[in-house]
Amino acid sequence: MAALLCEIEPGDEVVLPSFTYVATANAFLLRGATLRFGDIRADTLNLDEQALRSLITPRTRVVVPVHYAGVGAATEEMQSMTRPHGIDIVEDAAQGLLASRNGRALGTAGELGVISFHATKNISCGQGGALLVNDPRFDERASILSEEGTDRIRFRQGTVTSYQWHDIGSAFQLSEMAAAMLLAQLQAASFITMRRNEILTSYSKALSPLAQKGLLQLPVVPGNCLSNGHIMYVILPDRETRHRLSGDLRALGIEAVGHFMPLHASPMGQRLGYRSGDLPVTEDLASRLLRLPCWPDLSDVDIERVVNALETCLTAGSD
Repeated sequence: MAALLCEIEPGDEVVLPSFTYVATANAFLLRGATLRFGDIRADTLNLDEQALRSLITPRTRVVVPVHYAGVGAATEEMQSMTRPHGIDIVEDAAQGLLASRNGRALGTAGELGVISFHATKNISCGQGGALLVNDPRFDERASILSEEGTDRIRFRQGTVTSYQWHDIGSAFQLSEMAAAMLLAQLQAASFITMRRNEILTSYSKALSPLAQKGLLQLPVVPGNCLSNGHIMYVILPDRETRHRLSGDLRALGIEAVGHFMPLHASPMGQRLGYRSGDLPVTEDLASRLLRLPCWPDLSDVDIERVVNALETCLTAGSD
């Protein structure tokens, strides 16, 4: 829906990180856009704002920062480069609900923002999402696109006596059952966010001795960011250690896996002209990242079990 609102057409360029889920790319590729993948920062794993300037061309229409793990990307710095050229920012805040940067909720700084309610997210209704329309110029068309291209919302408001087809669109609305499930989740959102942040704090405190020994790196949350505790991950010394550790933990009944495979190095990315080695920071970090169990009902005993298993497996591997 964001890609439709931005009126992306064949030949338009969209800048985004390769370290993201395929939906970020597909939304714009389906409109005919040329994707320009940017490398990520080594600390937050977000699109590197310093590299953005070299990616912007006269054909750039949209920049899509992804707020990885609920930690805000540098949208303000990006806007200093995009706004003089009339380039829209569409924030992929799929993982960012109830997180903020510089006191501003993720998804509300760019012209448009996208939130996910997929089953893997902090607040979920199984499948679905929300579009945050922050630029008034999109308001009217967004209401039409969301109702399969009709002015049904005006009909419901009583401003027209019948609704008609005005534009392209789709059935973007949640079902009533999904909306009811989402409402219950939203009512518990503050508790869920607080508990997930408590879990990340407990993990980080318990794993700090391993980090000090250089056996792993912990997530970085800049001081101007408030995380929502979406993902607890560690960065291991090399991909071989990540692979071995994932298997060792699985044998102990602990699921710990990697995350996004860089889009530019995928079969589809190669069809678009990219090759392995094009984005070295992305490729390196993606190969060494391991996600640990994290959900609101995870107990302190569970966390201790995971930490002890990590310590045992890592120490054995380094001997």
